Amino acid sequence: MMDLPSPLWTMFLLLILVPTHDGAKNTKGGLITEVDDPKEFKKLLRTKTNLLVIFAKSEKAVSNSMPLFNDVATEMKGKATLAFVDCSESKKLCKNQKASPKPMELKHFKDGSFNKEYDRKMAKKSMVNFLLDPTGDIPWEEEPDAGDVLHPDTPQSFNKLLKKEKGPMLVMFYAPWCGHCKKAKPEFMQAAAKLKDDSKVLLAAIDCTVHSSSCTAHEVTGYPTFKYFKYGKSPQNYMGGREEADFVNFMSDPQNPGASPPAPAVETPAQQWAEVVGMENLRFLTTDSFDGFMKEHSSVLVMFYAPWCGHCKAMKPAYGEAAAILNGQEIDGVLAAVDATLEPNLASKFGVKGYPALKYFKDGKEAFDYKMGRTTDNLVSFMKNPSSKEPEPPAEEESWSSVPSGVKHLTDDNFSSAMAKLDTALVMFYAPWCGHCKKAKPAYQAAADQLEKVDKSRGLCAVDCTVAHDTCEKEKVEGFPTFKLYVKGEYLIEYNGGRAEEEFLKYILNAPSANSKDEL
Repeated sequence: MMDLPSPLWTMFLLLILVPTHDGAKNTKGGLITEVDDPKEFKKLLRTKTNLLVIFAKSEKAVSNSMPLFNDVATEMKGKATLAFVDCSESKKLCKNQKASPKPMELKHFKDGSFNKEYDRKMAKKSMVNFLLDPTGDIPWEEEPDAGDVLHPDTPQSFNKLLKKEKGPMLVMFYAPWCGHCKKAKPEFMQAAAKLKDDSKVLLAAIDCTVHSSSCTAHEVTGYPTFKYFKYGKSPQNYMGGREEADFVNFMSDPQNPGASPPAPAVETPAQQWAEVVGMENLRFLTTDSFDGFMKEHSSVLVMFYAPWCGHCKAMKPAYGEAAAILNGQEIDGVLAAVDATLEPNLASKFGVKGYPALKYFKDGKEAFDYKMGRTTDNLVSFMKNPSSKEPEPPAEEESWSSVPSGVKHLTDDNFSSAMAKLDTALVMFYAPWCGHCKKAKPAYQAAADQLEKVDKSRGLCAVDCTVAHDTCEKEKVEGFPTFKLYVKGEYLIEYNGGRAEEEFLKYILNAPSANSKDEL
């Protein structure tokens, strides 16, 4: 070893043993960024779009929680960032951010701005779910009064519950966005609280947007759906009221499901369409009236719909207006509608698998599926000259696939291979002439651009069905646009959510991956 004068040797040791301090460094297990300088914190806000900051009274005060935070940081690598601020050392920074931890406060920042205080359980699953959707509602199972309603974690645990549970069980199959579900949820929880001391009965809930396979297995077609299970036998539909007393009264005599309160009045199709202008020109068909009506009318377009279907609701105004125009201009043709939830046998007879499904009938027989646009002009134009031929896109219209964006445009040649490469993919099947498709494109494209920045294992894809005929036929696309979710190339579920940029992005980021697919 070289000889150095004592003062120089001391300085050399200080240089190699004392780390330089830049205000922000990864020290908490390598994936948690420690910040103690206000300027570095502002830089962090500019560069991290999904940031959860742990403000601690001291490092020692939160030492027991650091393994949890490290696990979360590891799980969310590439999707979110965790930062740590020791307020005993960084008083100015904590004061600026109005943090007074006792012993800690967790604050979330989105796109450079404060979003909200972390309000979930201090558990890995809860924190990961929050970071995947930091602006969404708290999951039902984490609500303060949700403890008396059982929430199975996976389809497997639900199946085990059905086999294991010896007493009667009432299950609410729901979707978080469903208005009727939100209305019934507090009543269901209150009933569960009242029945919690009765070991013979159980109330449970299944989120169909997460555990779709469980809902499909039990033939859930609308939300909420209540099913009564007894000793693992085939479930019976619960059609009673949706208030606390209704649930309690029903479960008080589980040996006799028929003793449930009378089912609430179900709106007739005419009532469902009451506010649609022109609805008096529509014909609402049932299983009993369908064949007779077809014999009386030689040209009929039938819309098979579900009352809860967002696409159906969006199309109703144009459908009613078109019916009025046909009647006013005395065009030979009638528009009809069938509520597939009230007439499931009729919908099944004609192979209806999604909503809305539009089918054209000529001389009493099904002729072909309607594949034109869903505007008033599209419908009227079609009924003037019904044809199975799909309209060609305008020659002067620029192909969407030629526009640079994060959307992955697929064809018959590369659809399967592209799907296999992506962990999770949402595919928009469209036609260039489709008005609803054109309207959805900008938001879909913007969401795809954002997705590329945060997670390249997932993709927003698009297929032009006027070009990729084989793919669209194989994937059973019946209308435009149709959105389908795939995991490692395997179709999982159809997307019927909103069409804003943030809604597309939220859905694909929260969608299952190949690692979690077995849990669905």
